[in-house]
Amino acid sequence: MGGPDNYYRACGNPFAAQPPLAGTVRVDLCVIGGGFTGMAAALAAAESGRKVVVLEAETVGYGASGRNGGQLIPGLRWSAGELVETFGLARAQAIYQVAMMAVDRVAARIAKHDIACDFKHGHFEAAWKPSHFAAMARETELLARDFGRLELELVEPADTGRHVSTELYHGGVFDQRGGHFHPLNYVRGLAEAALAAGATIHEGTRVTAIREGRTVEAVTAHGSVIADQLIVAADAWTGDLLPSARGFTVPIMNYNIATAPLGSLADKLIPGDAAIADSRFVLNYFRLSADKRLIFGGGEKYRQSPPSSITEFVRPYMAEVFPRLSRTPIDYGWGGIVSVTMNRLPHLVRRDNIWIAHGFSGHGALLTTLAGELLVEAIDGDGDAFDTLAALPHRRFPGGPFLAKPLASLGLLYYALKDRL
Repeated sequence: MGGPDNYYRACGNPFAAQPPLAGTVRVDLCVIGGGFTGMAAALAAAESGRKVVVLEAETVGYGASGRNGGQLIPGLRWSAGELVETFGLARAQAIYQVAMMAVDRVAARIAKHDIACDFKHGHFEAAWKPSHFAAMARETELLARDFGRLELELVEPADTGRHVSTELYHGGVFDQRGGHFHPLNYVRGLAEAALAAGATIHEGTRVTAIREGRTVEAVTAHGSVIADQLIVAADAWTGDLLPSARGFTVPIMNYNIATAPLGSLADKLIPGDAAIADSRFVLNYFRLSADKRLIFGGGEKYRQSPPSSITEFVRPYMAEVFPRLSRTPIDYGWGGIVSVTMNRLPHLVRRDNIWIAHGFSGHGALLTTLAGELLVEAIDGDGDAFDTLAALPHRRFPGGPFLAKPLASLGLLYYALKDRL
């Protein structure tokens, strides 16, 4: 599901293939995974003067980093109110402040390295129910009063059309600090910058084992990397590499479509060119591409097997939001895996000289860059921000290796039913 039906691959910036690993090399840092987290970590480490090797089983951006909806949503999956209720105001403010660092980190990388990834500002969270809008009003007030988010705009139901032309929603919140981009071009831009800074990338190099000790060794079919420090940035596949990480996430299938170019109609559908996501637990999310296609993600799929037709699976959800697009040609349909944690908060872990970041739970387009950089900062001795996120409480999914996914699917089905009530 990452081949020719993936819109991003069809129009992505060129990136030269990187050779597979051959033989044994010794480095300061080995990074497993060539997505947002891994490439951000490799770039930061190379800039700090470390000798870095990245091992990617497929190609840079092959996984979720090259397949997601491209939505840059500030913050975490938890509301500020939930953070305060769980952790108290002071700790909630500290957690939120670190999460918001991701916004500036991504923008800074795009600007510094001149990454051509169609970066646009603006995100609109649309209220699915009137009760959701009331909750948004309380949340916006809390964020302004206690978290300094004075720039958030509460959009009344009557003004929803300024952001999205549909009768489906009941107002929402516009966040100028959010936005959207071409995710594959972004991760390829990070990779180009990492190469320029001195990092080495090996594509087509699947890690088959990790040997732990005073140094750590990543073993592959045709060689190995011996490193002082290892970062595992494989997201949904982290547990396959490290048994100690198993059970903290489950994979959820994510599907997107891209329509044919819509021309002037595109600007009528989304007048401000913001990214849009609704407030349901199993949400729809959509935006315009640079060539005026609607990129739409949505649908409820609780098994790992893809639908027989991704385009026809997602189309009804798009048509519910925009009935006039019910017969619009769809040029691309693709899918991928996003990993979610039990509490929908990112899971950052250190175990001696092995570092892990995964489970971004739908907020990875921003948080992954931050996570990769925080891992390197912690390795370099500046671990305060890393510690803030690493201290978030996490539990394994119940059911063990055989029942965790089915039980998680039942949980998602429950919340999907609540969306409809």
